[in-house]
Amino acid sequence: MKENKPSKLDLLINQLDLNEHINSFLNFFSRESSLYIEGDQGLHFRYIKALDAIEFNAPPKIAPFHTIKSHLKKRGVLNFEQIFEIVKVIRYFRYFKNRELDGIIGEWMSKFIIDERFTQIEKYFTKDGKFEENLDENLFGLGQRIREHKNEMSGSLKRMMSSSKLAGYLVDTQVHFLNNEECLLVRGGFNHVLKGAVIGRSTGGFFYVSPDSILKAKEKIRYIEQEREAIFYTYAKEFSSKLAEIQPFINFIDKEFDKFDNYQARVLFARAKSLQIVKSKNDSKIILNAFIHPALHNAKPIHVDFSKNILMVTGVNAGGKTMLLKSILASAFMAKYMIPMALNEEKSHIGSFKNVLAIIDDPQNVKNDISTFAGRMQQFSKIFDQNKALVGVDEIELGTDSDEAAALFKVILDDLIARGQKVVVTTHHKRLAALMADRDDVELMAAIYDEEQRKPTYEFMQGIIGKSYAFETASRYGISNKIVNEAKAVYGDNSEKLSLLIERGSELQRELKKKHQLVDEKIATLKKKELGLDEEKERLFKELDEQRYALKRSYEVAIGEAKTAAKAGDSQSIHRAMNKANKKLPDAKKAVVQDVDFKVGDKVKYHSQKGIIISMRDKKDATIEVEGMRIRVKTTHLKHTQIIQAKAQTKIKVQVEKRAGLKCDLHGLRADEACEVLDKFLSDALINGWDEVIVYHGIGTGKLSFAVKNFLIAHPRVRGFDDAPQHLGGFGAKIVSL
Repeated sequence: MKENKPSKLDLLINQLDLNEHINSFLNFFSRESSLYIEGDQGLHFRYIKALDAIEFNAPPKIAPFHTIKSHLKKRGVLNFEQIFEIVKVIRYFRYFKNRELDGIIGEWMSKFIIDERFTQIEKYFTKDGKFEENLDENLFGLGQRIREHKNEMSGSLKRMMSSSKLAGYLVDTQVHFLNNEECLLVRGGFNHVLKGAVIGRSTGGFFYVSPDSILKAKEKIRYIEQEREAIFYTYAKEFSSKLAEIQPFINFIDKEFDKFDNYQARVLFARAKSLQIVKSKNDSKIILNAFIHPALHNAKPIHVDFSKNILMVTGVNAGGKTMLLKSILASAFMAKYMIPMALNEEKSHIGSFKNVLAIIDDPQNVKNDISTFAGRMQQFSKIFDQNKALVGVDEIELGTDSDEAAALFKVILDDLIARGQKVVVTTHHKRLAALMADRDDVELMAAIYDEEQRKPTYEFMQGIIGKSYAFETASRYGISNKIVNEAKAVYGDNSEKLSLLIERGSELQRELKKKHQLVDEKIATLKKKELGLDEEKERLFKELDEQRYALKRSYEVAIGEAKTAAKAGDSQSIHRAMNKANKKLPDAKKAVVQDVDFKVGDKVKYHSQKGIIISMRDKKDATIEVEGMRIRVKTTHLKHTQIIQAKAQTKIKVQVEKRAGLKCDLHGLRADEACEVLDKFLSDALINGWDEVIVYHGIGTGKLSFAVKNFLIAHPRVRGFDDAPQHLGGFGAKIVSL
């Protein structure tokens, strides 16, 4: 048996460890679809962002329309399940259309003009796709007859089980189902008191017998079912004929729903996983900030600037080099297909690539008699046929001598750069890294090793060649110190010189880390000074308050002197008293105090922060809200941020009885009582300004639900209603828009 070969896309997804992430993403689609959206990616991204700005319900699962459209084209007859698939799509678009949205989503929904012929079909289907038999008198009558026959069957079986004649033959008093027939389990000799057909034998030797009365009733039901099927077929034929007349519209909604499904899946997946939707930019630059590969849990975010043509990652074994390579390729792949990912969207930048290629796995193949290095050469030969590709090569030196490989891969990388490829490489080839390091279009990056803790940090530093720490890694994983020390001796002095160069890079790294610490300390000092300045500002404001108080007191003394002067009898005494009062007054040029009135609701500025007054104890103290925080301040510290003009106010008082909330429970009420209670509830809701309420009526026999539905349809202020979500009552409740 031949196995299906995975596609190139599936292989890449597997190589980049994105299987789980992609499968989770695909579950958000309403119907099966490819990852890539055909057409203008920029326009698609605009629609996705516009959809992300609104709240909406996910579409139902929809089957593909291939078979449906083929049947209609040939004037075939669709079954009810196929017709309902079309109904579901149009109902969902109507749900969006009725919301009267603005922007490009609203413009898009305005294109859906639903034909009246379809409305005549839609009314025959319930929300869950069942045919509305109540709309056809014949179907309703046939259904009633079937129910009567079933009731007769049930009653007949009960009478038989309680019959004294049959009691001695009954093995038990329950109805058995065998071969889709209702049976009684009886002992031998039953034929003297019971006429029927033996359906089977039990392991105990008893007989499963279906009584004649039951068989006759079931035969009648079968005839009725045939009549019903004939009527159903007539309807299916009529509906299919009408749908065939509007085939262009069905083709249109099918194509548009495919687009919408791609948009909504990305939006809802991003919301569910707290991810960002990023689109490729029109260049080849890759800058990742706080990127987390979806296969990793509790991982350290990746920060990398890959603006140049080649990125060479060196450093400690098991330090995360391969996962860094996969992360860079995965980010470009997900941006190409606009698949949500975890990163800082504002500080990241991902370019556009025609292809993303990964040379990661060991290509050795025993069946084809191919070595690791030969397999690698085959993989590299295919890259030269590509253009505008992002290529990732893990352990580029795999399978051959390091010195020869350094020269070979340097020339290969030079040629790839000349062809416009962008390549990220992980390697332990210090010589290759050194050969490439002098190029301006090559970026070096090293995995950092914590020598004190003797383990990798899973962090990276750009601009240096990293040491592999092979001896340290061997010790960490259990190789004895004796063997490690002997290996170091074999390694020799010449090789140690290169290690010294690597160590110099590590020293530069440590120096840079110290500089970072110094910068952090300076920032902490500046923050401390800033705090001190705030305290000084508060002290100055307090001093200003004291000066204002002293100023007020001086005015009061001056006014007292003026009053004394007014009481003096002669003009000379008055002049002397007034001169004395003037001396008590402060210089007008030096102190001008202007009283400003504040009230609740005023928009004010407190120092450099803007807020709003939410309460006042008196004219001096106020509580303001600034960026979600409430602060109690002196009004003297506040300034108005806008000119507030007094407006004439008209006060109207409406006496409305307070209600408990936005829900109305009608359980246990008769239909007329429920309508009366619902009428009063809706009136109160409208007066209180509510635009959406929930009404609980339960399921039961359906009479109360029917009465509530008719009342809401007739009510002049009800804009629309629908069944509540499952967690709010489902079919037993209605969400009502006012």
